[in-house]
Amino acid sequence: MKYGLFLLYVLILALGCKTDSATVTPLLNFIPENASMVIKINDLTAFKNSLRANDFFKETSATKINRSVLKKVKYLDYLASGSKSVLVFTEANESVFEFVLITTETPEPFQLKDIKNVVIDRIDFEDVTFDRYQIDNETFYALKSKGRTIVSSSRRLLQKFDGDKIEPTQPETLQKIYQTSNNTKAANIFINLNNSDVLLSSILSDTSKMSISGFSDWISLDLNITEKKLNLSGISIANDSTWNFVDLFANTAPIANSTPSFAPLNADAILSYTFDNYQTFAKNRQSYANLSSPIDQLFNNVEEIGFIYLNSKKVILLNTYGSESIYEYLKKITKRTWDFQGSEIIELRKTDFLNTTFSPVIKDYHANFCVVIQNAFVFSEEKAILQTIISNHKNGNTFNKSSLYTTANKELAKESTILFISNTKNIDKILKDDFKVDFYNDFKKATLSSYTFGTQIITDKNFYHTNIVIQETEGVEGSGGIDPFFSVQLDAALATNPQFVTNHTTHKKEIVVQDQNNQLYLISGKGKILWKKQLQGKIQGKIKQVDIFKNGRLQLTFTTNDQLITLDRNGKEVKHLTKSFDGGNLNPLAVFDYEGTKNYRFVVAQGEKIFMYNSKGEIVDGFKYKKAEKAVTGTPKHIVIGSKDFLVFKLQNGSLKILNRVGDVRTNVHEKIDFSENEVYRYKKRFVVTDKKGALYQIDTKGKTAKTNFNLSNDHGMTATENTLVMMNDNILTIKGKQVELELGVYTPPKIFYLYDKIYISVTDIQNQRIYLFDSQAKSIPGFPVFGTSILDLADIENDKKLELVTRDRDSTLITYKLN
Repeated sequence: MKYGLFLLYVLILALGCKTDSATVTPLLNFIPENASMVIKINDLTAFKNSLRANDFFKETSATKINRSVLKKVKYLDYLASGSKSVLVFTEANESVFEFVLITTETPEPFQLKDIKNVVIDRIDFEDVTFDRYQIDNETFYALKSKGRTIVSSSRRLLQKFDGDKIEPTQPETLQKIYQTSNNTKAANIFINLNNSDVLLSSILSDTSKMSISGFSDWISLDLNITEKKLNLSGISIANDSTWNFVDLFANTAPIANSTPSFAPLNADAILSYTFDNYQTFAKNRQSYANLSSPIDQLFNNVEEIGFIYLNSKKVILLNTYGSESIYEYLKKITKRTWDFQGSEIIELRKTDFLNTTFSPVIKDYHANFCVVIQNAFVFSEEKAILQTIISNHKNGNTFNKSSLYTTANKELAKESTILFISNTKNIDKILKDDFKVDFYNDFKKATLSSYTFGTQIITDKNFYHTNIVIQETEGVEGSGGIDPFFSVQLDAALATNPQFVTNHTTHKKEIVVQDQNNQLYLISGKGKILWKKQLQGKIQGKIKQVDIFKNGRLQLTFTTNDQLITLDRNGKEVKHLTKSFDGGNLNPLAVFDYEGTKNYRFVVAQGEKIFMYNSKGEIVDGFKYKKAEKAVTGTPKHIVIGSKDFLVFKLQNGSLKILNRVGDVRTNVHEKIDFSENEVYRYKKRFVVTDKKGALYQIDTKGKTAKTNFNLSNDHGMTATENTLVMMNDNILTIKGKQVELELGVYTPPKIFYLYDKIYISVTDIQNQRIYLFDSQAKSIPGFPVFGTSILDLADIENDKKLELVTRDRDSTLITYKLN
């Protein structure tokens, strides 16, 4: 909200002056009607001390605009502590403003006793007598008139304040708010918004449309400053004879602002307008815009207009207490629809109706897409940002839970006619878009990244309560948060879990997935389907990537029920590593690369039969274990402990075969194990596996077995790395002995990822369609859980050290999320 930003700028401008003391009402008589701003200081010492201590003003004190103001009002440093005064900002000529100090006359208005290089003389200028003060390189003038001392750096401006030549004036609105100001506060600020554009004109860019005129007439603010917080509270008054922006909400009452509960957790800002009676708002809008057309009934149930700002994008929402008529209207202008996580995204043929109905609150907006969330209609110019809104809302990651909102909300009332809450990033964008480059670059030097900016306006009978807060954000979140990246619609429901593979040309990630029609897809890291390939059966287990020609070009290899298939990057079969097996019933493919030399071993298990191929597609004759005692279950594993290779096979009869490279027994395991569905892993230089009764077996390289009965459920999950053991039992996730109780649901086995020196653990609640992600200390990653219906895969698609995950969204849709 640019009104709030204007006040921020004015505060830096005004409070950088470090003026002083309290005023008495007669001083008001000397304030000209065209004054842009008036500052009344009630406690010089408290005011100066609070300014020096406030962190925000410390950060902005070195800006050029602040230094230029200080130079113009250098004389204020010498003002006597007991003086009663007001400081007036007024236009000297077009686009230039000056300062005038009006103070009660005292024998010694300035404290110059200890100042060196002081020259004081009396001069006449156009029939007015001034005292001229020269201190070092600074010059200012003082005029005594009717018991007042008036000071300025401009003698021409000062001449206009000669009390013997002009009649004192009191702007009527200023007089009202002046009398209601709180004299117990350190300072009071009075701003004439209709005369304040001059304060901005010198720093606005030539293309800026920013103007504060017409918002209201005068605003009065009482100043509260602490080390961490700057709070201004007061009232705004609009003239009855002219229509101002705030008059759009005249004779309405504020309601609780819902926009924060729809905005994503990591939104940069929200802006909300509320009213308890749409018809009153619509009539006010007619008067404001001088419209004669009849008031529409379509939006009669709208009670809030909200704006959400996220990554330089703007979303608009209309919150209602009855949505049927609007929904019927949208159906008539619908172009097409998409399903996203159970919500219908609508593309609209007519996109300017919000401007027509809600101007000047909404202007120049193209409502290309819409989604209905509860009773709110959420509009955007791009479809992707609606996916972000839907996903975050569904997962409960909303702005009203952010530290930004919490910080501002402590200082604001629960119901607002106008509510604006922003982080520095959004303020920075406004500055960049509307202000001159040198001012923007100068302001960016201030370290304000941890600040919250809030503005609130509340309608009352004849005025508007105004509240502004600038404060260090409490409990700032890190770079956490998660947003939908892209989604892809397949031709049929997903049959396999989507997984990442590497593009050997770009070294970035792509996605492979198969649908229930046995069609395999390769999808780019931007969501584009690169190719589809029809297969004869469903892929078993994970797809592996290999470089069989040792030239850096990667192939995809996997088994279906009755085939070993290897495909090149374009989806073409590598003939010598594509084989069929009579009778089918193949296990998931295992690929061993003993020494990382790309001398691969492709291991296919078919019941009791075991086939080991080399990269040429030839049977490895030296491997002896071609027939197991009983059928092999699961995927064979290659585990390295110390300098030795161990090939591990689970058999249907409960035997655990641990062999060497040639297929001889390397470790004898005498105990039979009723294996669970979990694989065998290496943990603490041992082999670990669980049985169906929830017991954990740890087997060393000599075959010594230790059994621990955890009494896990039959469908428990287990996974491990060398130092991390993770178990999922019912709704209890255990990571390195630390337990996390999740919602009741049906959970997939846990999965461990090791990326950029950090361990991540994921599980998916299939029943409630929620994906969880934790670190190795069992702490939830910010932004989780998120919507998802399958086991996820986690990688860095763009190689920018920002992670993405992929999972199934709905039956035939996959979705990727980006971790911030």
